[in-house]
Amino acid sequence: MASPFIRITSLQKHFDMGRVVVRALSSVELTVEPNSFTVVMGPSGSGKSTLLYLIGGLDRPTGGHIAVNGQSIETLDENQLAVYRRRTVGFIFQSFNLIPTMSALENVAFPMRFARIPRRKRLVKAAELLKRVGLEDRAYHKPTELSGGQQQRVAIARALINDPQLILADEPTGNLDTHSGYSIMQLLSELHRSGRTVFVVTHDTRMIHFATHKTFLLDGRVVSEAEYTAASTLITDAENTEKMNL
Repeated sequence: MASPFIRITSLQKHFDMGRVVVRALSSVELTVEPNSFTVVMGPSGSGKSTLLYLIGGLDRPTGGHIAVNGQSIETLDENQLAVYRRRTVGFIFQSFNLIPTMSALENVAFPMRFARIPRRKRLVKAAELLKRVGLEDRAYHKPTELSGGQQQRVAIARALINDPQLILADEPTGNLDTHSGYSIMQLLSELHRSGRTVFVVTHDTRMIHFATHKTFLLDGRVVSEAEYTAASTLITDAENTEKMNL
């Protein structure tokens, strides 16, 4: 049996907010299989984005252990983390994070600058990836000239530019309409079927239909699906009651 691609043990992340300590993650235990499509469901404030940032090496844990493909992330220094992010991880964010002054082609090619790849080679590969996500005819458009769904496709192409083993997506459908969001889910599923490990944090329940594995977070803890469903029902009922009282 293959070893987990990601192994998380006793993971904790605390934030000091003056006199208050916010426990974003509390003793999280999680394994992610290689070439899987894992979806982490959780409401706002559940700690799911914090979990993703820790796996991606964008933040450091307060305690616990994260191993990705056998490498202990929490022990890496800043330079080693930069290499890890460049070689192993492709990030997709809810807000796209495209550079507004660059074309779609330039945005996709941008991460390769840090690997000292010649400009022509960067642009050729970026063009190939834009074609893969169906945007070859938008290569020279700026982000403001693209729809939300198109911008997210550019962001996905950019995430693939260094051929990462791991795709981390933070609410990738959060700023999209229903149709665009579904097309992004299909694209992530295609990336998974091509052999990559895909790890998505979201509150969009449609994403579960594409997953091979699912995890549920509440208040920084991994919980069962039954506990998550019960809590979600209570939250929805409370929100509906509040709306009726307005």
